[in-house]
Amino acid sequence: MRRASFVLAVSSVLAAALPGLPVQAQVTAGQGDAGHGRKLFLADGCYQCHGTSGEGGGVFGPKLAPAPLSYEAVLQQLRSPRARMPVYTAKVLPDAGAADIYAYLRSIPKAKPASEIPLLNLK
Repeated sequence: MRRASFVLAVSSVLAAALPGLPVQAQVTAGQGDAGHGRKLFLADGCYQCHGTSGEGGGVFGPKLAPAPLSYEAVLQQLRSPRARMPVYTAKVLPDAGAADIYAYLRSIPKAKPASEIPLLNLK
């Protein structure tokens, strides 16, 4: 009985204290800095397989932009990659850095269609 009272008392204290504790917010895709993400993309070597603007590198890195996968899918690939990609742990690339890289990939505009490029339409 004494033990049950102790557990109940501790549970009550924790229940009262937890709502007031600060909670570390998760970084989301919308919070990234595209300019910083571009710097990280180049500095961390992403461009070596994925190209400087995420266009892909043939047999190596797949195309990442202009329409990247969801932020969650990109983060999952960074943390637990499939195939021959290095692991980017949170210690190596914090979630904020991953969000910045994602923001950079989302900022890359779609290429113009060939019909809108004058040099490709000379007759």
